[in-house]
Amino acid sequence: MVSPVITGYYRYTDIFFEWHQALPEADRSPLRASLAQDAFIHPDHPLHKEGIDGAELFLGTLQNFETRLLFSSAQVEYLRYWLHATGLTKNLISLPYSDCLLTESSLRHVSPVTFKTKDDLKGALKQIEKNNKRLKGADPMLKTRREIFERVRTLWVEKVGVWCALDFEAWDRDHTMLTEFGWSFVRWIDGQQVEEQGHLIVKEYRHYTNTFVQNNREHFSFGDSELVNRSAFRTRIQNLVADLQKNGPLFLIFHDNNQDIKYLKSPTVNADLPNLSFLLPDAKPDSGVFVLDTSDLFAALEGEGGHNRRSLERVCRHLQIPTSFLHNAGNDAHYTLLAIKEMASGDPLDMQREKRWPNRTGNTAHPAAPQTGAGVKVKFEPWEEDSDYSDMEGVGPVINKTKPEEQVAA
Repeated sequence: MVSPVITGYYRYTDIFFEWHQALPEADRSPLRASLAQDAFIHPDHPLHKEGIDGAELFLGTLQNFETRLLFSSAQVEYLRYWLHATGLTKNLISLPYSDCLLTESSLRHVSPVTFKTKDDLKGALKQIEKNNKRLKGADPMLKTRREIFERVRTLWVEKVGVWCALDFEAWDRDHTMLTEFGWSFVRWIDGQQVEEQGHLIVKEYRHYTNTFVQNNREHFSFGDSELVNRSAFRTRIQNLVADLQKNGPLFLIFHDNNQDIKYLKSPTVNADLPNLSFLLPDAKPDSGVFVLDTSDLFAALEGEGGHNRRSLERVCRHLQIPTSFLHNAGNDAHYTLLAIKEMASGDPLDMQREKRWPNRTGNTAHPAAPQTGAGVKVKFEPWEEDSDYSDMEGVGPVINKTKPEEQVAA
């Protein structure tokens, strides 16, 4: 009886530091040389993948939410066969111990990651170790958000289905009066992105002005707004949602989804979404409708484990996405899609965070202090949080601008 072939992943540290020690003396040097970081990132390395600028490894999340840099079992197999085929080893070297193999059940998530230089690889190993220490005892909500973030990245890379951001605007004195609807979606045809966006204004409520929220319904920045009556408004949204489900899985993207999903399901719209799921699948789906929320994804990226949600304007500012005329439903949908594209198309979460905001996590006030349990929350500067904050504020002494005679009069 033929034994089944078991595939999986090996920890980078096990392969780099331990594998050669279990081999005969004559086979150790060739293996160590092939795994040397300078050699590994070279384009002539046997594990170099055509079309990839750099060396490919994998980033895996263990069941305890710790992260590890990994080799795939296919890479390990190929490397040992290559060493033997080129005559660098007399015999086919043995595989690492079976206990070292991480199978699918051992991992919550795995995604490829590329390193262009030796320093990139060494820096990632150090950062992974730091992050694992900082995440000790992390809030369960943060761990869940981090897992969702990596699943979203994996699904985006697969170029599967339709990714559609939706946004509603309602009159701020009666939220049953929906005044606008905006959408922005992307799908792939023959591997190429195809995008579409639009903006509807309800004719009957066109002259209703908000009291507490900006009135920007006339300022759609990405096309022409369409003025429709309430009946057409409802039909257009129903047809859009139905049509988007014909192209495989549909990922509906919101920024803080609670209110917008209520609007979709309200009698005013009554969109047909019987199988709406808030849980992302482990593998690439063929169908289904899944909810994604950019406020949760950004919370994962900045290391927020609580219930604080960033506004769309704040998320775009931190992601360096310029915005204008927010609180226009079409514009908000467009910026929401840009935000998820910016995060989903980037590096794995911790690497992406460090590239965007280097050395901003952990015990930043005392870098030499123990980092275990210090968290991975990004410490933003005041001027990064508030676009109206003067970069001179807080520099130098506070100047009292009151005239002497006014002080005496007081």
